[in-house]
This record gives sequence, structure tokens and C-alpha cells, in this order.
Amino acid sequence: MGSLSIWHWLIALAVVLLLFGGKGKIAQIMGDTAQGIRAFKKGMKDDKEKVEAEAGKVIDNSVTQKDNAA
Repeated sequence: MGSLSIWHWLIALAVVLLLFGGKGKIAQIMGDTAQGIRAFKKGMKDDKEKVEAEAGKVIDNSVTQKDNAA
């Protein structure tokens, strides 16, 4: 089978560091990941609301302009 590649060693090193990195290390990493996901979802929601609000303004302006032209 031969020796392991550099990727095998890097993955093994990452697992060892996670396991022996100290008390609560995995819980801290998972908490940080969850906060990042929540922030991403909030940002996506804010962007969607902003686009919908701008779309509403465009529709309102076009209706107002047609009414004024008539």
C-alpha cells in the first residue's frame, strides 16, 4: 500500500489537534459555525427584504407616473 500522502497526514493532524486541543474546543468550533450560519441567513433575509422593498417602490413609481400622464 505504501506511505500516506500529505493529505492523509494533514487530516490526521487536524483530528489530533481537535481531540487534544483542550477542553471544549469542539463545542467552541461548533458554536462559532452555528453563529456564522445564523449571520449568513440573517444577511440573506435582509437582502431579500431590501430587494422586495425596492421592487415595491419601482412598481409604485411606475403606477404614479402613468396616472400623472393621463
